[in-house]
Amino acid sequence: MGIDTAIKCSVFIATSLDGFIARQDGSIDWLTGSGSPENSEDYGYQEFFDSIDTLVMGRSTYEQVLTFGEWPYGDKKTVVLSSSRLQVPEHVKGKVEEMAGEPELVVRQLAERGARHLYIDGGKTIQGFLRAGLIDELTITTLPILIGEGIPLFSSLDGDVKLEHLNTRSFESGYVQSQYRVLR
Repeated sequence: MGIDTAIKCSVFIATSLDGFIARQDGSIDWLTGSGSPENSEDYGYQEFFDSIDTLVMGRSTYEQVLTFGEWPYGDKKTVVLSSSRLQVPEHVKGKVEEMAGEPELVVRQLAERGARHLYIDGGKTIQGFLRAGLIDELTITTLPILIGEGIPLFSSLDGDVKLEHLNTRSFESGYVQSQYRVLR
């Protein structure tokens, strides 16, 4: 089952120093509580976001994003992976599409529709795409905070995933951002 190699799958995510992307309940309050509040640095997020054409996230991530009030992704095509019917509020209708299926199927269907660069977001979704060998690049920003327990970025894999370090940057806020290419 050949996947279109012209499509790129990237991760851009923040973790606590102990490797969690959210608290057990999905809360990410610790993200805004870290670093200096007056710091408006976006850590390269906007440049990354402008490079993608489709955002793919899991249902839990989608439901967490809905609690933000305003939809943070503008009109960027957003695909939510869910095996059950999704509630789509009026303010995101036409911006969100529901899909189900294994990562390979999702990537193939999106490639057939012309997608070329996917932003993969959400713990289980990232883990599933990694296990399927579909992630091409990871940008991980580590915040100087320990939250003790939560939802981990990584879980069990079928084997080692070898990475090539592309770069690491540190910021005055204490954030450290590393970018990796997945080697195949």
